[in-house]
Amino acid sequence: MGAGEVAVLLVAALAAGWVDAVVGGGGLLQLPALLLAGVSPVQAVATNKSAAIFGTASAAVTYARNTKLDRAVAVPSGVLAVAFAGLGAASAAMLEAGVLKPLVLVVLLGVAVFVTVRPAFGVVPHPHLRTRARLAAAVALAGVVIAFYDGILGPGTGTFLLIAFTSVLGMDFVNASATAKILNTGTNLGALLVFSAQGHVLWGIGLGMAVCNIAGAQLGARMALKRGSGFVRIVLLCVVTGLVLKLGYDQFL
Repeated sequence: MGAGEVAVLLVAALAAGWVDAVVGGGGLLQLPALLLAGVSPVQAVATNKSAAIFGTASAAVTYARNTKLDRAVAVPSGVLAVAFAGLGAASAAMLEAGVLKPLVLVVLLGVAVFVTVRPAFGVVPHPHLRTRARLAAAVALAGVVIAFYDGILGPGTGTFLLIAFTSVLGMDFVNASATAKILNTGTNLGALLVFSAQGHVLWGIGLGMAVCNIAGAQLGARMALKRGSGFVRIVLLCVVTGLVLKLGYDQFL
């Protein structure tokens, strides 16, 4: 791998860390960069996890220091996330990821329309939505369903977590993003443990990208905390649009 390709990977990791810290979806930048550098698909997914886990964890620490984390959601779903993301990663070779892409595309289109037509969604919290049943549903959705998806495929995981916490529990975007970082750290850890055991992680590249991912994550988390939920909403729409275009291109072209 040449110096130019390494430079592109480091820049992509910096930008991905910023995006991940605000709304998730940094894999949209890191995965294509790794594939363009000549890394095999499974190594690209595995190496992406090795970089993303450091950035996501650093963003989680920054959020925890500056806003109140919802530990009743983050702790149980975070524990589940490690296990089910690992299960998803272990199943990646057995299940055809292409089967999931059309479903993910439809869900993302729905998210884009919903957030567009409801400009107040996620801007302010709605604590009246938080019930025991909804809390249990949010933990299961995030820690089981979305975590398994992150292990087996991955693009948009942080975005799905953000939408789950705002729609099910009525969180505002900033607190939802903070809680999502805990979960996303868990999903990255679960998948990374499996990929590492299988020997798919390119640690030299991954750790170099991790440094840039942390820098981007710190910038993104601080910017989200400073500018608030309205800013996060705008970034969310941009990332969802990018994910829709990328998955649509992969599916139909």
